[in-house]
Order: sequence, then structure tokens, then C-alpha cells
Amino acid sequence: MSKEQQGFSTTLLEELQTSGAGYDVLRYISLPELLGRETETLLYFMGRNLARKLSFNTIEDIYLIFDKMGWGKLELIRNKRKEITFSLMSDSVVNRIKASFDTEFRLESGFLAEAIQQLKETEAECTEEINKKIMQVEFSVLITA
Repeated sequence: MSKEQQGFSTTLLEELQTSGAGYDVLRYISLPELLGRETETLLYFMGRNLARKLSFNTIEDIYLIFDKMGWGKLELIRNKRKEITFSLMSDSVVNRIKASFDTEFRLESGFLAEAIQQLKETEAECTEEINKKIMQVEFSVLITA
């Protein structure tokens, strides 16, 4: 495996520390300016690429990664044969939804699609829906194969 393709253990996330504000400025202000109209698509594929670099074996590993990345608390809602639904809630999710600048969850969506694809060993895609009334995000992972 080349250095670029090297996988990383979830324990790597224990070594990283951030307060989150700098991350949000980069993600929601600087990156969209740099990426332009393709921001959402590129963030989705960045999320997929990130999932390929981290190693995990269970759904609990995905929950841990979401928590450590500061993305929020991911919970399984429904697990059907062709669709898996998750909710994402936390104070950070509420703050992102309430923010005065545009926010999205495409990076998380791409990450979740790739993570489930790896766990299930089948093709998967993910969409997200923001529910501003209850301040949560719902992800629908569709098994496409």
C-alpha cells in the first residue's frame, strides 16, 4: 500500500484535538469559495475518500469516528435490506443548522456511504435531509447492488 493509500486506525483520532471553530471556518467559508459550484459534490467524494483511509470493522466504529470528528452522535434508525437510515444529533449539529452561513452535511454523507459500502461489501450511496424543526440530520444509505 502506497503512502497515499495507507489506512489509519481510529485510534489516530485520539491524537487530534480541535475546538471546532477553525474547522467550521475552513469547511463552510473557505472551501466553498475555493471549490465553487462543485462544493457539495466534491465534499461528498472527500468524505468517501476519507472513509477509505480509516479502518473500521463494525457499525460502532463508524459511530466513534462521527463522534471523534465532531460531526455529532450518529444513531441507527432503520435497517432494511436495501436502505439503512441514521439520524445525526448533537449540540454541534444544532449550532451548524442554526448558523448564519450555509451549512451542509455532504462530507458526512459521503463518509457514511463509503463506510457502509465497506462493511456490507456492496455498492452504496447516501443522501441526507436536514430537519430544522427537530434540529437533526437524517441519512439514507441506499444499497445499490
